[in-house]
Amino acid sequence: MLIEFGIKKGHKHLKRCDEITRILNEKKAENIEVIDLTSKDYVVEYVVIATTLNAKHGYSLLNYLKNELKPKGEEFLRVEEQDDWTIIDLGDVFVHLMSETYREKYCIEEFLNEIKNKES
Repeated sequence: MLIEFGIKKGHKHLKRCDEITRILNEKKAENIEVIDLTSKDYVVEYVVIATTLNAKHGYSLLNYLKNELKPKGEEFLRVEEQDDWTIIDLGDVFVHLMSETYREKYCIEEFLNEIKNKES
């Protein structure tokens, strides 16, 4: 059985997202939001969204996440990096690191909250 940060996989606990949020907060990411989609038919169970200060900050946040989470067994399955938007696929968690401009432009929280609030 796969154990992730001391929690059995499939357990509806936010410990992994709490750890991701803690790292992002310590490294000055802004407007961090966690969206729980566990009860919905979506590709992941959780989405973490954070605003970066600039492109260099976004790259640094990615490196901090890798340096702190990989030793704990987290697998970075895929990473798409751009100056304004980095998407990290952790299997059942997506992390979006976005510039303020892109976050306002794409409003993915609104899209995800519509999915979250939609009747099953």
